[in-house]
Amino acid sequence: MCCAPRGRGEGGVRAVIRHPRSGRASHGFTSAVENPALEQETTTDEELDLPWHVVVHNDPINLMSYVTMVFQKVLGFSRDKAEKHMLEVHQKGRSVVWSGVRERGELYVQQLHGYLLLATLERSH
Repeated sequence: MCCAPRGRGEGGVRAVIRHPRSGRASHGFTSAVENPALEQETTTDEELDLPWHVVVHNDPINLMSYVTMVFQKVLGFSRDKAEKHMLEVHQKGRSVVWSGVRERGELYVQQLHGYLLLATLERSH
């Protein structure tokens, strides 16, 4: 299964590694770790229930009218509310445009990214 060293330096042994199920080969460097432990992210119901904030950050690319339109379309804002948040992003560098449960916040962030806006999901403190 393993090829001979090819002068790759210390620890630089090239290997052909076959996936146990598919049998597909991948070429890479071997490592001392055979089966690294998978890290599992665990979240409690309490963490999921905390209010999460969707934050939109300023960027030098998007026009103010475009950002306003995206807020209306994605978040269902009125024109006035969308313009208020757009101006806050423009003047302060960021605006919390939505707060609520994590799953919905993740969806909004993904949708805002689809319109090329810089958005993050932050935990409430």
